[in-house]
Amino acid sequence: MTRARTIPCVLGLLVLTAAPPWVCARGRGETPVPEPEASPLAANGAGAESVLARADKHFQLGKAQLSAGRIAAARQEFDRAVDVLLEAPESLRAQREFRQQFEQLVEAIHRYDLAAASDERSQAPAFDKPPLEDIPEPTFPVDPSERDRVLEQIRATASQLPLEVNDDVLRYIRYFSTARGRKILIAGLRRAGRYRELIYRILDEEGLPRELIHLAQAESGFLPRAVSRKKATGMWQFMLFRGRQYGLARDKYVDERMDPEKATRAAARHLRDLYTQFGDWYLAMAAYNCGPGVVERAVERTGYADIWELRRRNVLPRETSNYIPIILAMIIMAKNPAAYGLEEVEPDPPVRYEAVEITAPTSLQLVADITGAPVELLRELNPALLTPVAPAGYSLRVPHGEGASVASVLRMIPPEGRGRWRMHRVAGGETLAEIARRYRARTVEIAALNRLDGAPPEPGTLLLVPTRTAPQTAFRRPNSRKAARSSATRRGGAPARTAAP
Repeated sequence: MTRARTIPCVLGLLVLTAAPPWVCARGRGETPVPEPEASPLAANGAGAESVLARADKHFQLGKAQLSAGRIAAARQEFDRAVDVLLEAPESLRAQREFRQQFEQLVEAIHRYDLAAASDERSQAPAFDKPPLEDIPEPTFPVDPSERDRVLEQIRATASQLPLEVNDDVLRYIRYFSTARGRKILIAGLRRAGRYRELIYRILDEEGLPRELIHLAQAESGFLPRAVSRKKATGMWQFMLFRGRQYGLARDKYVDERMDPEKATRAAARHLRDLYTQFGDWYLAMAAYNCGPGVVERAVERTGYADIWELRRRNVLPRETSNYIPIILAMIIMAKNPAAYGLEEVEPDPPVRYEAVEITAPTSLQLVADITGAPVELLRELNPALLTPVAPAGYSLRVPHGEGASVASVLRMIPPEGRGRWRMHRVAGGETLAEIARRYRARTVEIAALNRLDGAPPEPGTLLLVPTRTAPQTAFRRPNSRKAARSSATRRGGAPARTAAP
């Protein structure tokens, strides 16, 4: 007879089995479950027990902080719980039971984080909304002649990713041909031009099919600052803990999930790992959307390692069930533009920039003064930056051709002044007193810093202004439509090497 005992929710105090998952009830600390059989990890002895016990300790502390309303402190403890598992020895992390335990932890923390997010939503900044949330499940009748036409298109289409046609795919092709669906499709195809070169390069380097670019199209419409209802963030819609698993850091200054290049690299490696785990691209893509643990349990429960059978049996989340036919419809239509009236869609120009390694906190406004570019452009080139001051160690992207001059000027400014000082170009007839009033600075300090020796500044001269007021601590994020119309992605050139001031 199996004896029951009480174990902490999710981590289960070192219980590492493939038993059906349990769901944490918010506000409950413990859940009675049957005593499991010994797992393969038990042979690892104190090593595995120590790792999981430490992770569970931080998880329980996080729940306690959340119950007390201390959301930031709770997330710190949840982060530490994940870190403990990520820092476990490779021999331990390679074992299937340990991976399952990690997935259960991530899913549980995600549930708690969603509860916290609902309390914060009224104060949240205006991020972009992912298009995937606006794509319904269509109920159009399927035209048999359309199936034959699409099958013929696929036979003539070169694709590294397997392409299939069924009623679900056909319905989404039909949806993306409607006015509402076409608007979503075309917006994504246009924005894809900004990042296509970058994404193709990284997919090639990681040995993955180029068609996986359409995951980003479905997930975010290529909006680097997209944030979903579930708090998935960035162009590749990483949850916080999954992003950290693949090296995407987040603090109060930077969220690397919104860095197009770093997030694309992380997404490619995650997809490669998922394909290695499942051996099937459709299952790997589904796992990318809902988590490998969800897909793995669905396969184990039904005995079918087939995305269409899992969809038919309703054992995957509804969004995930729709995810694969949405992406396949996008791929088929993008590869056959003339057949769907898309040949006139003009992609946006690629984003071009140079990078400057920041060695001291540096105001974007100061960089804007140096380059003559608007601050809004710098924000768009640096979507991962959460404040108007780039922290030390950050690789700041500036307009192409401006990297060397920015680095040179910053080297001439004391590190302690880069976070608040300004550069000003003197206009005709402008006096030093007027400049000082404009920036709330002292005339004598401007004169001394720029060695004016009492002479009035000449028109066109660049002056360093030691302002006394610090910039605001956070961006007011722009409306995405206005951002899309800006000139950030319409400058020519090519990326350059990083320069350090």
